[in-house]
Amino acid sequence: MSPRPAVHLAVPVDDLAAARHFYGRVLGLPEGRSTDHWVDWDLRGHQLVTHLVPEAPRPAGTSLVGRHEVPIPHYGLLLDEEGFHRFAERLRAAGVRFEIEPQLRFPGEPGEQWTMFFRDPAGNALEFKSFRDESMVFAR
Repeated sequence: MSPRPAVHLAVPVDDLAAARHFYGRVLGLPEGRSTDHWVDWDLRGHQLVTHLVPEAPRPAGTSLVGRHEVPIPHYGLLLDEEGFHRFAERLRAAGVRFEIEPQLRFPGEPGEQWTMFFRDPAGNALEFKSFRDESMVFAR
């Protein structure tokens, strides 16, 4: 049993083949069960499901975090710092366009973190980040 409960997240995609390529090949997630209209992905122990819908999702908007307008909604993972930088290089090598380039946010503050934003082929926004001190994830 994992130390934390696993999250289940379902997101819309308008092209299942493009989602399979992106989540499977680009992000490197193992594929689980699937049908002709959805695919389960193992997002490091969390269940991410891409569901085929007729149209690509539309962003709700943005929210100011630090000095950047970040896309809302978004989802992703907290990685260790080494894993964050390896993952950023994997994305660069795959030609992924960053919405917000990998960078250090809130330097010297309790929530100091590396962060990056990018989109999947359907337009879903993803943020992957790494806290310098994971005990500060919820610090005020």
